[in-house]
Amino acid sequence: MTASSNAIRYRTLAGTVLTQFALGSVYTWSLFNAQLSHKLGEPVSQVAFAFGLLSLALAVASSMAGKLQERFGVRKVAIASGLMLGLGFYLTSQANNLIMLYLCAGLLVGFADGAGYLMSLSNCVKWFPERKGLISACAIGAYGLGSLGFKFINLALLSHFSLEATFQLWGLIAMAMVVAGALLMTDAPKQPAAAQTGGSRDYSLAEAMRQPQYWMLALMFLTVCMSGLYVIGVAKDIGESFVHLSAATAANAVAVIAVANLSGRLVLGVLSDKMPRIRVITIAQIAALAGMLTLLFAPLNAGLFFAAIACIAFSFGGTITVYPSLVSDFFGLNNLTKNYGVIYLGFGIGSIVGSIVASLFGGFLATFHLILALLIVALLFSLTIRQPGAAQAKREDFDAEPQLGKA
Repeated sequence: MTASSNAIRYRTLAGTVLTQFALGSVYTWSLFNAQLSHKLGEPVSQVAFAFGLLSLALAVASSMAGKLQERFGVRKVAIASGLMLGLGFYLTSQANNLIMLYLCAGLLVGFADGAGYLMSLSNCVKWFPERKGLISACAIGAYGLGSLGFKFINLALLSHFSLEATFQLWGLIAMAMVVAGALLMTDAPKQPAAAQTGGSRDYSLAEAMRQPQYWMLALMFLTVCMSGLYVIGVAKDIGESFVHLSAATAANAVAVIAVANLSGRLVLGVLSDKMPRIRVITIAQIAALAGMLTLLFAPLNAGLFFAAIACIAFSFGGTITVYPSLVSDFFGLNNLTKNYGVIYLGFGIGSIVGSIVASLFGGFLATFHLILALLIVALLFSLTIRQPGAAQAKREDFDAEPQLGKA
């Protein structure tokens, strides 16, 4: 690689990290639920549903980002994402009813965030085929840190400005960071098969979706997302009503999850460059299983509760970090944004299925049992799955051996 292209890819990495940090700010949404509830005169539960819509719109937009990048390029799509994000937060500041809140904060902000998130991540990974795990850890770690950094930014804004002004300033800051990051990005060149892990060929989305491995990977991803997003979303409530902790003690779950989530991203992301990525996913699944079994069957106290949710958050953070590289191992780098985009819909589906099951069947236990069953199936998948064409290639190598011996 020339010095010029090396400079371009590190500039793209810097831009991606900056963009991901700003896009991760949407995970501070819970800071605003109470004030929005008071402003709109609606229950917190209905206000909080806006974040569920945001997660779903984020996943849908992520699945479409590959087509957008193909047509317009990573820089233009990322700039549009930043501008749409700023507009979404401005319109959210003007929302005076739930429908407008759902449209602006849910659909518009979610779509803007998703359009920039997966596309910029996948593009950056393509620039570093030899260090996909580390680069994923850097980019997705920045997304996670964005929620932590903007927690302090938004709390400071709320302490000095009105709710409406805070949304507008949040949008302005996030928009400026995304646009600045976008200007540093360049579309990654197409990778030759030799540069890809295991020499895997590129599958188009249609070709990938005809492979059973694609749907095995999709179910595995959906399962870990459901376990992580459900437990992260209700951890404090689980601590209070399920483990009978005080509100103050249960609130520590937020900090435990943040540390475990970030640890999973960094540890498993780096580990995925040193061993087969599917085995890293197996490790993540075993961690989630241990956490879920503890929640369901152990005599819970504060220590066991925090250990259980830490295992689940560690698994979730590590899985979403490793998965883009894992999908590229199976189906090639060049169509990664599109191939991973459909699998990433599992993030949006997982974000709402756990809550729906809990509301239909009476609380945490029903969702925990469903997640446990899915985790067992997902673990079996990860232990048995093989790359597409692996068996055929093995047979061809075997058939060639006698001929090579005669030569």
